[in-house]
Amino acid sequence: MPGPASTSSNTRPSSTMPGQRPAINTQTKVLDTVQGRLLCIADIRGNLAHLNTLAAEANAKAIIHTGDFGFIDAASLDRISDRTLRHLIMYSPLITMPHRNRILAPENTTSAIREMIAASTTPLLSDFPRLLSGEIKLSVPVYTVYGACEDVAVLERFRAGQYNIENLHVIDEATTRCIDIGGVKFRLLGLGGAFVPHKLFDNGDGQATIAGGQGTMWTTALQVGELVDTAQRVYDVTETRILVSHASPGREGLMAQLALAVKADLTISAGLHFRYPTSYNEFSVQSDFEGFRTKLLSSKENFEKIWDAVKSQVEAVLDDNQKLLLEKALSVVERVPPPVAGGGSADENAWKNCWNWNLTDAAFGQLVLDIKEGRVNAEMRSQGFNYAYRRQATPTTPGPAGQDSGLALPTGQNQPGGGSVGPGSAVPTKPGTPAYSKSTTPAPNAKPTSPSISKSGTPAPVGESELGSTDKDKDAMKKEKKKQKDKEKKAERAAERASMPQNGEVNGQEGGKKDKKFNEGVRVDTMGVEGTSTVEDGLAVSPSAETGGGHTPTSRRGPRNPWTLFVKHLPVPVTEEEIKDFFGEARNGIIHVKIPQSYQGGAKSQRHFAYVEFGDEEAMKAGLAKKAEVRVHSISSLFSLNMFRLI
Repeated sequence: MPGPASTSSNTRPSSTMPGQRPAINTQTKVLDTVQGRLLCIADIRGNLAHLNTLAAEANAKAIIHTGDFGFIDAASLDRISDRTLRHLIMYSPLITMPHRNRILAPENTTSAIREMIAASTTPLLSDFPRLLSGEIKLSVPVYTVYGACEDVAVLERFRAGQYNIENLHVIDEATTRCIDIGGVKFRLLGLGGAFVPHKLFDNGDGQATIAGGQGTMWTTALQVGELVDTAQRVYDVTETRILVSHASPGREGLMAQLALAVKADLTISAGLHFRYPTSYNEFSVQSDFEGFRTKLLSSKENFEKIWDAVKSQVEAVLDDNQKLLLEKALSVVERVPPPVAGGGSADENAWKNCWNWNLTDAAFGQLVLDIKEGRVNAEMRSQGFNYAYRRQATPTTPGPAGQDSGLALPTGQNQPGGGSVGPGSAVPTKPGTPAYSKSTTPAPNAKPTSPSISKSGTPAPVGESELGSTDKDKDAMKKEKKKQKDKEKKAERAAERASMPQNGEVNGQEGGKKDKKFNEGVRVDTMGVEGTSTVEDGLAVSPSAETGGGHTPTSRRGPRNPWTLFVKHLPVPVTEEEIKDFFGEARNGIIHVKIPQSYQGGAKSQRHFAYVEFGDEEAMKAGLAKKAEVRVHSISSLFSLNMFRLI
């Protein structure tokens, strides 16, 4: 039997008598009656210990979180699909970049990836097991909805009262909380999961109104209906209502309709993964009230197409309570304000007064609400936009007479009427690295004259901006591109030759005879990349994230692990286990050993050196401490810059 709602993070109230409607799971938390700050973040992605750090830095009394919290426990791995698992590994802040590259290496099968995750002594997908065990404790109350990549079975355990975590409040369609802070009573109404229209009537592996399966969760029509029911039953004119959702009302018309239906004053959402949080209301982004109505009418039309296709099947399996919730969900869809006649309607006022925030991921930025004497101030922070790369761009050549080349923007930047990717758009690149779209929209009545971007990410040579001029120009462009690639390849080969031992150099002798003692003559060097680990006064130092804002050259070679040791003068043949044993206790930090092979006369043989990759800097330091002779080899900065493109 679950504990009382006032002391539990259980999202369902105690059971009631048959025929009775369940009580609302609600409670009020008085945080500070004079002044207080609320930290609003999104997508912490299982890095739960970091919540306390963020709260302390913002001097926050509580945290509002908008999805992808990291509801994944020890048993979740078997329930997560292969595709979702790769997504979680790619974006998990708990996995170092070198370790991530090793796990997701092309040669690894899905079963091998799962074995590596399961064999880890520390959680790689989420710190939730540590939070559940009490190893991590939340220093301030955290109010969260679940996101798109969560385990539905974990949320079901919260609903059943099996999981109970101090200071953690899961807000959903049947669970609401009220925060009294700074002279304002905030009513939190929550809706979790991704918005996937064709799954609005699919519960997946979930029970009742909750829906999800295989490591993903989504919103259902019954959830929408139950949230409306909850909002109506706890309505208090003295409260300020905040709709907390994973899906954005700015993107999804149904979510905007829901905000109207629950009488939300503020909305906080995520799901768009921008590099900067956005703050807006519909009045500020729509040309007029009719534009807002058009958005809602489009949402209504799309919903009705789906509903007409499944109506008979759904109605046949609903019980009386679910039918009531479905009616409320359909009322939300029908909530389209009439055309403005005399003005002054409630919905007309709402589109002007309801304010919306869409948050960036927690790793990139945050929103802080500072409340004092009933007034709410908002502070938004992020990594910011990186325009430093433009200083290295090659200026365009003047266009033909009558053509204003100064009006054209660099390829991939926001342009009038286009959907190009801008410096703040959500793109799967490392934060701060400029991304470029494949297409651009030229300025009206003008041919594009901006510098195009070559595959290596550097501006194309002068003259390449006049796209599509003549066949001769095209040939010249191709030659310039080829010349650029050749330069990069030569730089890479020169860098590798500088770090490789000379042919025949084995334990200081000529020939390939294996020394009787493995340890004798073996040399261990750090792969000292510019911006990566180097040695100063005998100590390895951390890699620098400073790239100078330059473009990131590409290479067909995979990015190097910055915590790699170069071991040479090896006797051959040698096994990976022998090399690991060479490092003694430090072998536990090794994640990969690569012994290059040579091919001469059709025969394959081992080279007399190897690359030993460690999981982090501390593990590499331990390896260096075991075997003494260390020399730093400088490798081209091509690798250090490329290293930052993976996240």
